Amino acid sequence: MIEGVTLKQLRRIVDDRGFIMEILRDDDEMFRGFGQAYISGIFPAIVKAWHYHKLQYDNFCVVGGNVKVGLYDDREDSPTRGETMGIVIGELNPMVVQIPPLVWHGMAAVGGEPAMLLNLPTLHYNREEPDEYRRPPFDPEIPFEWLTKGG
Repeated sequence: MIEGVTLKQLRRIVDDRGFIMEILRDDDEMFRGFGQAYISGIFPAIVKAWHYHKLQYDNFCVVGGNVKVGLYDDREDSPTRGETMGIVIGELNPMVVQIPPLVWHGMAAVGGEPAMLLNLPTLHYNREEPDEYRRPPFDPEIPFEWLTKGG
C-alpha cells in the first residue's frame, strides 16, 4: 500500500426500489475538502496516465463499468518510494481511492466496456495555472503493467 493512499469500501443499500450508495461525506475521516466534481469517461484499451498534482487530493469512484487505477510513488521522502499499486474499482468492487499530492496515477477501463470515473478533487481545476504534471502512459521508468498477461 502506498503511503498516504486511502481506500474506502462502499456499500450499496438495496431495497425493492433500487439502491443508494454514499460515496464521500463531509464527516468521513478521509474527507479533506471539496473543489469540484467531474466524470471522466474511459474507453476500452485506452490508458489515461500518468499525472500527479502538487496541491490537490483526488477521490476516484467508478460509477459505470470497472477501472484499473494505477499508482506510483516517486516522492523522495516517502517510505514507499519506488512502489506501484494497482486496484480494480467499479461495479465489481465499489470503493473510493483517495490519491495524495505527488503520487503519480492513472486509469484504464477493464472488462471491454467503457467506464465512467467520478472524481471529487479537493481543489477545482485552475485553467490559468493547472496543478497537473504528466508523463507518458507506458513510461519505462514506472514499473507498472496496465495490461493483464492472461493465463
